[in-house]
Amino acid sequence: MSDVTRAKHGRPVHHWRRDVVELAALFTAVAVADGVANMIGHGPDGPALLVTSAVILAATAGFHTWWARRHGHAPPTSDTGAPPLADERAAGPSGEEGGTSAPVTVAETTVLWRMRTTVKDAPGSLAALCMALARHQVDILSLQTHPLAEGTVDEFLLRAPAELATTEITRNVAQAGGTETWIERADAHDLVDAPTRVLGLATRTALDASELPLALRQLLGRCTIRSLPAKSPGSGRAAEGAPVEGALEDTVMRLRAPEGGVITVERPYLPFTPTEFARARALVELDARLGPRIPRGQDLLTLPEGNAITVRRADVSDLEAAKAMHERCSPRTLSMRYHGPVGDADRYLNHLLSPSFGRTLAVQTASGRIVGLGHLLWDGDETEVALLVEDDWQRRGIGGELIGRLVAMAVEAGCESVYAVTQASNTGMVSAMRSLGLPLDYQIEEGTLVITARLEATPVTSRLPYDQVQAHVQPGTGSRAGRD
Repeated sequence: MSDVTRAKHGRPVHHWRRDVVELAALFTAVAVADGVANMIGHGPDGPALLVTSAVILAATAGFHTWWARRHGHAPPTSDTGAPPLADERAAGPSGEEGGTSAPVTVAETTVLWRMRTTVKDAPGSLAALCMALARHQVDILSLQTHPLAEGTVDEFLLRAPAELATTEITRNVAQAGGTETWIERADAHDLVDAPTRVLGLATRTALDASELPLALRQLLGRCTIRSLPAKSPGSGRAAEGAPVEGALEDTVMRLRAPEGGVITVERPYLPFTPTEFARARALVELDARLGPRIPRGQDLLTLPEGNAITVRRADVSDLEAAKAMHERCSPRTLSMRYHGPVGDADRYLNHLLSPSFGRTLAVQTASGRIVGLGHLLWDGDETEVALLVEDDWQRRGIGGELIGRLVAMAVEAGCESVYAVTQASNTGMVSAMRSLGLPLDYQIEEGTLVITARLEATPVTSRLPYDQVQAHVQPGTGSRAGRD
């Protein structure tokens, strides 16, 4: 059995080489002692030699003691095969057979912070800042630099002790030379490094044009994004444009939208840096080069009476089909949807179908005719949902299906709430919102009803009647007969 195996099983490890060396040293010492004794007993200088040997022995012992204290050479217990001390063993439940657990270590409670501060562009300024943070046990997880005309904005991701107040952090940063310091709590998502996050946002934008506002919000943090069309949908007048290269004004960023409009980004609590402006402009230019695009997946559904419908994403290529649906809708249906003159309904379609302003779902019959539209519209910090279902296809669960899918998209996009603007007499829209099973807030003013749904973490699924009443579904098909 090897020494390693013996130590693993708790048995003492015997080294026979050490025993042989000790035995040889013992015999040598006995022989030397016998020779010294004979020399002292029979020689004329015996007493002097004995005193000299005693002095040399005492000096050698003293030197050995001093050297051992200064240079400790004691091997760890793991190298000698000795069992660990009792207080080093992991405690476990009494009576547990063969159960050993790892030593318990109590980790210090820490929190994550995102911090920005401006420092002088001079050697040693960053080092002084890092030393100030290190004195309070603040760990720097990542660092990004944003060069300015004068100075540099350093953006940190910090891990600090939970008991360390933000005022203490900012005070020490100021003493180390940092100015205009801003700090807020971070989460695990901020641990992703900047290049990986930017590449992920670019991929999402490349797959779906409606992801551009969401990608900009994730890139720039808490901000308000508004997309203005080149022409007003109602009046048709041209809106104020933005320079081709964009414009940066402290806390406001204006970018030329791919379709010719303007994307305005506002962040009042923190000025934008030229680096952030360059990243946002690159993302918008990528969207412009790729052109209009939406995911082409679709779901084939069966209504309770047996009619098959298809739910898919829609864009400006469906403009003519959407106008044809307007012609088949009654004036009352159009007025409930657009809250204005019926003759102006077609003007809004180009804006509503553009992926730059949100996402649109279309309900299509087997013959290819669009009979329903659902819109999820980005409105600054808020998100609006809107529905339009052709008269002959109402009261069949299509509105509930659309609203469920739109809200699920909003949850996926990270929206905290969605709202719908309708008339108090529009019982179909009210019923569709109530079918979500979410907390609702109602506000009524001069006959206009605003219903706000506070979203939860779990996406909302379809609420079509065929999900509960399977007797109405055609034999051999489920509620979702297929997916392309």
